[in-house]
Parts: sequence; structure tokens; C-alpha cells
Amino acid sequence: MIKICFTAILALLPLSSAYCETNIYIGVSPDKEYRKTNLALAQFLPITMQSKEDLRVAAKIREIVRADLMRSRYFDLIESPLNIANIFVNKKTLSYWRTMGSDYFVTAKASSTGKVWTLKAQIYQLSSKKLLIEKHYHGEMRGLRRGAHLLSDDIVKELTGKLGIAHSKIAFSNNFTGHKEIYMIDYDGAEPLKLTNTNSINLLPRWSHDGTKIYYTSYKYLNPDMFEIDLTSGTIKPYITFQGLNIPGGNSPDGNKMVMTLSLGKNPNIYLLNRETRKLKKLLKNFSLSSSPTYSPDGKQIAFVSDRSGNPQVYVLNLATGKTKKLTRFNWCDSPSWSPTGEWIAFAGRKTRKEKMNIFLTDLTGNIKHRLTRNSGSNENPSWSPDGRFLVFSSTRNKKKELFIMDVDGSAQHPLAEIDGHSYTPHWSP
Repeated sequence: MIKICFTAILALLPLSSAYCETNIYIGVSPDKEYRKTNLALAQFLPITMQSKEDLRVAAKIREIVRADLMRSRYFDLIESPLNIANIFVNKKTLSYWRTMGSDYFVTAKASSTGKVWTLKAQIYQLSSKKLLIEKHYHGEMRGLRRGAHLLSDDIVKELTGKLGIAHSKIAFSNNFTGHKEIYMIDYDGAEPLKLTNTNSINLLPRWSHDGTKIYYTSYKYLNPDMFEIDLTSGTIKPYITFQGLNIPGGNSPDGNKMVMTLSLGKNPNIYLLNRETRKLKKLLKNFSLSSSPTYSPDGKQIAFVSDRSGNPQVYVLNLATGKTKKLTRFNWCDSPSWSPTGEWIAFAGRKTRKEKMNIFLTDLTGNIKHRLTRNSGSNENPSWSPDGRFLVFSSTRNKKKELFIMDVDGSAQHPLAEIDGHSYTPHWSP
């Protein structure tokens, strides 16, 4: 088995630190900022009451939306399945939901031709008994789940002002077929989809800034080349093919640049690619082995790993000044991932050689560090949800490499899904 990220680079080439543990609170539901909203969720109805297919589609969409809203942690759902208030929307029924303690009310009607589905959803503010928003959705049956997820995200955005993540996906590598291939899966662990079929080694998927492409490293042609998957066109093609390592890092927020790890026949280093001109710029000097670059949300800095001072540590590079800052002093660090909100960098690390890898957070001063996993196998390759409230990572706590999800404070750790084989290096879409 090839170990990925910084350890992978060491394997592919021919060749006790202080720690401050804090009790800072960085959970997904601090009382002041994320007070849960009471939300009445009606039974979604078929547009044609006699149509079993309409009824099935309406029930399926509601099932997905309900799970999304509960998973978001923003809402306390209020439901009354057998009440007539689910069927009629008027001042009397809106008053009923208000007396049930709800702040808002969501209702919808669906129809299906067997090939195409449609949905009309409405959100009411119960204090004023006014319609806040009405949304229409439609698509082919294969896009039913995505349509439901989009409704969920619209509800979150309208009622909280926050970014919803139900539309997002996670890319990862998995060896179920006997070879490491690239897959993607919905954020809730549903509908895994195999994207490559090379019968070789495919590693380290990284999403483009707009979520339409995935970049990864493949040994399809025996050299670790970088490939691009275009999810819109369904095409896969080589992207960077220098002799030696070609490993994607991260894309700039505007999508015009990409940072990556290239060896070019020498020690791996961090390079910046201008996607329009295709010109490369080496970003580091006097650094021995450097890898795993990740952009800050404002595009002004890059976090990376280097063994410049001995064992690999997390550093930050200011792109304007070229100055670097060391953030960690562990026995080993790997795979930094910058939070979408900008104040935290997640990474895998171990304090001593005897420990297994765990997931940590560090702030940009390097003075505050927070341990998120402990005594649960080896935990690596953290990646942030697009709203910065959750992390996906790989873990061996169940005797194989699996994908796990946790809140950003380390709570509620659970497997993403039951996936055969070993799963590696997850990356959450924007």
C-alpha cells in the first residue's frame, strides 16, 4: 500500500514537539450564532392526487429534504403527518403551525411523467402569514436527489443566510476493484459513483473551484501524471505530465491558478500554475522536500508541508512577500487543509513517533492547536465542508481505511457510508 500525501512522496522518491491543547469552543451550534429555528415541514403532496407515481416522487423528495434539514443542525423540525394542515394552505392552517411553535412552514407538491419530475415548493413566515419564497424545480429522474438537495440548500439559505451543503459531493480513492480508482459520493454517503477505470493507481483527487472538474494523480502511463475529469462533458484527459511527481494541490478562489507538487527530476517542491498562460512558477527556495499546498480562502496565502527543519511540519507562505511561517512542531505533520472561513488549518499529525496520526486544527499564529481525534486508529487527510462546519477524513479505527465525518469541534464522528474496500484521501467539493 502506498501512503499518500507527504508520506507518499517519501515512498515514491529514491530516498518531541511542544503542543498546546485548548478548550476553545468551535462547534457547529454555538448558542448565539446558530440558535435552531423551529420549522414546520408539511407532507409533500402529489399534484395529481390519484397518481401513485406523483405520490411516490413527492414522498421521496420529502424524505431527502427532511434528512438534509436534520443533518444541517439549523432546524428543529415540527411535523404533524395526519393533520389536514398538510393539505390546505390558508390563514387557518398557518395559524395552526404557529400554535405548534413553528417560525416557518415549508410545503411542496410534486408530479412525474415517469421520465421527468417537477416540484413546486413554498416557504411561509408564520409570524406574518406571508409567502417568503416560491421555487420551482424539475429534471430527469436520475437527478431527483440533486433536485431535493437544491431545495434543502435553498431553505437553509433563505431562513439562515448560511451556505447549504446538501448539493456537495466528496471525491476519494478506493481499492475495491483491486486497483485504486477515483470515486465521488453525495455528502450524505448516498450514490457512490466510480469515475476512473484504469486498472492502475489513482490518488489524491482535488476539486476545481467551481466543482465542475476533479484533478488527480494517476499511474496510467507508469509516471505519476496529473489528470483532469470534466464532470460536465464526462471526459478524462492528462493535465500535467512532467517526468516525476505531478500532484494537484489547490485552486485559487478565482480559478485562474493552481498550486501543485512537482519534482521535475529533483526534490518535490511547490509550484504555481497560471491556467491561462500555462506558465509555472516555483514558489519556495531553500526548502528541501515540500508538498500538499492548499490555498487560503482569500487567495493570498498557501499552507504546505515541508521537512526543512527535520520532520515534516506545516508552514504558511505569503504569496505577496514570499515570507514563510512555521505553524507546527510535531514529530510528523501531513495534508493541511485551509478552512473556508479562513481562521483554521486542519492537518494530520502526531506529537511523538509512538503515536498514530490524528486530526488537529491550528490557527494562523501557530499558538492555538486543537486535537479532534484521539485513540481511534490512524486518522488522516482532513477536508472541509464548503460551509466550514464539518470535516471528512480517513480513519483505520474499524480495521480498514474508511471515510468519516465529524463536526469541526471533533464531535459526532461517524462513518460516511458503508463502502467496500479501503478508501483514501477524501476531498469535499465547494
